[in-house]
Amino acid sequence: MDYFLRFAAYLMHPLLMPLIGTLLYFGITPRYVEPELIQAKVAAVAIITLFIPLITFFLLKNIGVVASIHLLEVRERKVPLMIQSVLLLLIIKMVFDPYDSPEMYYFFIGILFSAITALFLVFFKFKLSLHQMGIAGLTMFLIALSIHFKVNMLLWIGFFFFSNGWVASSRLHTESHTYPELIVGFFVGLIPQLILVSFWL
Repeated sequence: MDYFLRFAAYLMHPLLMPLIGTLLYFGITPRYVEPELIQAKVAAVAIITLFIPLITFFLLKNIGVVASIHLLEVRERKVPLMIQSVLLLLIIKMVFDPYDSPEMYYFFIGILFSAITALFLVFFKFKLSLHQMGIAGLTMFLIALSIHFKVNMLLWIGFFFFSNGWVASSRLHTESHTYPELIVGFFVGLIPQLILVSFWL
């Protein structure tokens, strides 16, 4: 059980959520998108939201700004969240268009608002759960996609609901977060996606 709970922190890492959301979108959208364009956009999302942050993490670790990828200390979160916000702005400006891909455009705007909120709370010494924030936002986005495209995604939605509980249990089991930090993380991830649904649903 210990390994099962700890595995959630890696499988549902917040850095993976934008890429998973992008793959799910292209997997269920009824619109025709050229395969080459899908590959280019998925690659861009992977590079900007996953590979660049990982490389940046190792640089920050070498200069002593962060100690681990889990960012256990509140002070460690400031620089990574600032960098992540800039990278999300890059995706919003360069990768997804509000007219061609409104769902993905507002999905990333929602992620940006969540990241900025998490950064804002850092200045008040509050460490919300980034894992919970990521999985909650992705779950809300998937529900909205299912309604928008009229596609039965109950199996996936059920899996992500389970994953919300799995992640919360994992963070509590490892004593990485408290109940308030998990609850705030959940709503900081979910609410921006819920609000922005009205722009594309």
